[in-house]
Amino acid sequence: MRTLSGDKDRVGRERKGWMITVYDLSGSAVAAASMVTPFVPSPGHHRVSRSNPGAWLILRPNGVSISSWKPWGRLEAWRERGPVDGLGYKFELVTSNGLTGGILIAEGTMSVRKGGHFCIDNSRKESFLSPIRGFVMESSVEGEGKVSKPAVQVGAQHVTCMADAALFVALSAAIDLSMDACRLFSKKLRKEFSHDEQELFP
Repeated sequence: MRTLSGDKDRVGRERKGWMITVYDLSGSAVAAASMVTPFVPSPGHHRVSRSNPGAWLILRPNGVSISSWKPWGRLEAWRERGPVDGLGYKFELVTSNGLTGGILIAEGTMSVRKGGHFCIDNSRKESFLSPIRGFVMESSVEGEGKVSKPAVQVGAQHVTCMADAALFVALSAAIDLSMDACRLFSKKLRKEFSHDEQELFP
């Protein structure tokens, strides 16, 4: 998996242009996650607010060029206020109605200090509005400032080919990198982000 940081972090301004591409064993790109809404601090503060979250599109192949790929899902992330510093997130499946008519699949908060798990699992509740049933996926997320190597589990019933699994890998990488994107703007990012291009999650 390769992560491209299109723009270096500008302390106090914005974090934008990050992109994750997932390749199969033959070297073909099979999924991607693109930061489509910059992560910016709320006015007068150093944090990304829930009212103005950053966002990623999870993309699936549709032609040779990634620029022509179709969105499969949209992930929003922000830094929660409160007694426990947390990373807030919301993930929606993109429908034929476009980005404004997504189906909510997962939302929650995890500890910024300890990290946690991003999980999509409808096995314990009936959701007739969701097209997804049962356990879908779970991925580990490291706490802020730690080197991340997410472990991803995907329910077999939701995978019919390599490209299906790759979408969940791209999603897990996006939520993991959102921990960095939502880092307080009064602090610098990890040194791994000091290069325009680097390998993550080998």
